[in-house]
Amino acid sequence: MKATIWHNNRCSNSRGALTLLQEAGADIEIINYLDTPPSSAELRTLLGEMRLPARDLLRTKEAAYAELGLAMKLDNEAALIEAMAAHPTLINRPIVRTAKGTALCRPPETVHSLLD
Repeated sequence: MKATIWHNNRCSNSRGALTLLQEAGADIEIINYLDTPPSSAELRTLLGEMRLPARDLLRTKEAAYAELGLAMKLDNEAALIEAMAAHPTLINRPIVRTAKGTALCRPPETVHSLLD
């Protein structure tokens, strides 16, 4: 099985999801999203696949959240997506995509729903 994970090695949830994918024997593409952030278009695609509004993928405890005044823009999908593309620390993780779907895997065990 092929899997893609948008990963941050400093995050225990992300490390946990990666471990579960490895244990399942998945062929994993690891995208260190802080080094290679998704574009606005990629974020829109991921959000559509997960059927989530942008605010559900947003890390509200990051400094950039307050600095950019995002609390006032929670109903503005375009502004939130642009902010996450420009400041990838705002993106919640890990996001995992397999042939079975795409999900924000918090907690990491959520990845089980994406495995064959």
